[in-house]
Amino acid sequence: MGMFVTEKAAGEIRRVIDEQKLPAETVLRVGVAGGGCSGFQYSLGFDNAAEGAKDDVSEQHGIKVAVDKRSMLYLDGTTLDFYDGLEKRGFTFNNPNAVKSCGCGSSFSA
Repeated sequence: MGMFVTEKAAGEIRRVIDEQKLPAETVLRVGVAGGGCSGFQYSLGFDNAAEGAKDDVSEQHGIKVAVDKRSMLYLDGTTLDFYDGLEKRGFTFNNPNAVKSCGCGSSFSA
C-alpha cells in the first residue's frame, strides 16, 4: 500500500522547497519516533537522498517521498494532507493504523 501525499500537501512541500532554495533532488522524509503524548509522534523533514535498501521511496505529485522501513510499519496506508483554515494551518496525518491520537494531531498510539 504505502504512504500517500495529497496534491495540496505536495504543493505546500514544493513551496517550502522553493522558498528555502533547496536542491531539486530534495526528498521529503516522513517517519515515526517514540514520544509525544500518545506514544509515537510523526516526523517530517527534508533529506538530500533516499536509500533504496532502507527506505520505501515513491514519487507523488512531483515530490519524492522516503519513509524508513521501520516507520512504514506504522504509516502504511497513511495520507499526509495540508489543512489551511482560520483556526489552524499545517500538515495533517490520516493514519488508519492509529488506535488513539491526541488533540494536537502530531502523536498517536498503534
